[in-house]
Amino acid sequence: MTMVGLAVMVMAVTLVVLAAAIVPAFLEIRKAAVASRETLERIESDLRPLLRELRDTLTDLNLIVHETAEKKEDVASFMGALGDTGRSLRTINSVAGTVAGFLASSSLWLTGAKVAGKYALDKFISKGGKKHVEQ
Repeated sequence: MTMVGLAVMVMAVTLVVLAAAIVPAFLEIRKAAVASRETLERIESDLRPLLRELRDTLTDLNLIVHETAEKKEDVASFMGALGDTGRSLRTINSVAGTVAGFLASSSLWLTGAKVAGKYALDKFISKGGKKHVEQ
């Protein structure tokens, strides 16, 4: 055997060993590819309803946002009216407090005037009665 023959023989043995090692690896790669394809198909079938639901939810959310934007002016008007009502209630409360204070002070004055009038009348009557009896 010559050197070329020996080299060819070593190359042939190397190719056989390499083929014996690569064939199982290729079979495993093929199995992994099939499993990956099945997994992707399952994920896709599970995601379709989820994506459809998400699309419906986004449509509903878009409708809600649109309706809210349309009602923004009404809400602003309502809040303005609510503020005006609060200011009116404060004014009414202030006026009621002032009137109550006035009534309380006038009631005190009236009570004082009654007491003073009664005292003066009692004095007048008691002096007038004594003058009549003395004559």
